[in-house]
Amino acid sequence: MRISRRAVAAATVLATVLPLSACGGGSDSDSSDASGDIKGKITFQTWNLQANFKDYFNGVIKDFEKENPGTTVKWVDRPAEGYSESLSADAAGGTLPDVVNIAPDLVAPLAKAGLALDLDKDKTAASYRKEYLDGAWKSHQIPGLEGTYGFPWYLNTGPMFYNKRLLKDAGLDPENPPKTYDELFDQGLKIAEQTGGKVATLGQVPTIEDFGRYGAELMNKEGDAFTFNDAKGVAMLTRYKELFDKKALDPQALTATPETTGTKFLTEAIAMNPGSAHDLETFKKDAPNLYKNIGITDQITSTGKVNMYVMGVMVNSKTKLKPAAVAFAHYVTDPTRQMSFAKKVAIFPSTAGSLDDPYFNKEDGTDETRVRIAAAKSLKKAVNYTPVLFSEQMKTELRNNVAKALQGKQSPQAALDQAVEACNKLLKQS
Repeated sequence: MRISRRAVAAATVLATVLPLSACGGGSDSDSSDASGDIKGKITFQTWNLQANFKDYFNGVIKDFEKENPGTTVKWVDRPAEGYSESLSADAAGGTLPDVVNIAPDLVAPLAKAGLALDLDKDKTAASYRKEYLDGAWKSHQIPGLEGTYGFPWYLNTGPMFYNKRLLKDAGLDPENPPKTYDELFDQGLKIAEQTGGKVATLGQVPTIEDFGRYGAELMNKEGDAFTFNDAKGVAMLTRYKELFDKKALDPQALTATPETTGTKFLTEAIAMNPGSAHDLETFKKDAPNLYKNIGITDQITSTGKVNMYVMGVMVNSKTKLKPAAVAFAHYVTDPTRQMSFAKKVAIFPSTAGSLDDPYFNKEDGTDETRVRIAAAKSLKKAVNYTPVLFSEQMKTELRNNVAKALQGKQSPQAALDQAVEACNKLLKQS
């Protein structure tokens, strides 16, 4: 099951419904911490997990209740569709569960509304910080607010696949694929030149994560303005325009989806594409010629750090059973439980040291393990480049303005200036 997911306009929906202006931000509902007796009945809500992992979570709950006599955990699972709306209704109605499975973009409006517990302020919760990867812990921090508003849970990332034959035919070393964006741009231009524009290297336009991996400053430290129209951002979009003009970026990239780009890679029309172990299985079955020439490398990055996608577990700051809620949120996300969950589905633990387990670094000759090892290695220093305040509307604004630059309708600087202006206006409205 693929469980990295984002609800469309989720943060925007929550921010619209919740009465943020009345709260002043933060989660200062009371001064008590979670050091008291772990007891009482709490509610734990997950996001579309019951269908495939019912036995796993029932086992976790049973173990927690056994280790903490006097506690009861009621498990509620919500479907993926409408999850943000469900959170909005619960938050507005005062029925938000004690412990909630949440993504960073969904926790932001809840934190601003004072409904998410600041783990850094709570002595018990803060004591667990050392158990998690630093980048994962920071993923639930909100620009403009002090604190951390969720325990990091599972991570996901993926390697870059490349076609060794296409690199070799262009006179490039198939065992030395590009690692930085500038190397990618240079090699992409060479492939396009050698094939007369028949083979592109990339199939999609740059996203906000690409700007982050290139080294652009995406947002100011205060968290009240986007800044990806800086020199780095303009330099990267300028290079993408060069790729587009020389057909090193697929001509259909402006309207491409992950599915259409995947098909182009499958048919060897593009030389590189991100993916997962599931894609390798598809190559083996449907494109044997590609499969025998497949190369696996890290995500392209000029910062030395790849992008990771993060899921977390939030504690409701208004819970009347804070010791039990914090204890269970930690229990679900501790090293033992995360390692167990990672062996049931293609995700990665966010706990420090877990990625050193042989499961993530010992080859066994299978395609699944090849991809898992490559991804796990890169995750140790990975960061979540997508700003938690960057909504789906903002992504659309960026994509539309990038398209204008690639088509020559605006300069890269003007296009990014316009994108930043539009995104900052949306940010003020949220």
